[in-house]
Amino acid sequence: MDATTIGKVIFGAGGLLMLFGAGVWLLGRAGIPFGQLPGDLRLEGERSSFYFPVVTCIVLSVVLTIVINVVLRLFR
Repeated sequence: MDATTIGKVIFGAGGLLMLFGAGVWLLGRAGIPFGQLPGDLRLEGERSSFYFPVVTCIVLSVVLTIVINVVLRLFR
């Protein structure tokens, strides 16, 4: 790969990251509890805490799988 191709890939990845960030920001502004869904694990002790968003990860995985499949079918 030459530098032009690598630059295009990095530029495209940055654009996708910006869109994803804007979507998360808009979900937060709309009051949707993204990252605080029922089923997300939150353990808190006196000196430490642990948080793992299990359900949020599953929802995100399903949504991204659908989006990627739609995009790939459009470009075939």
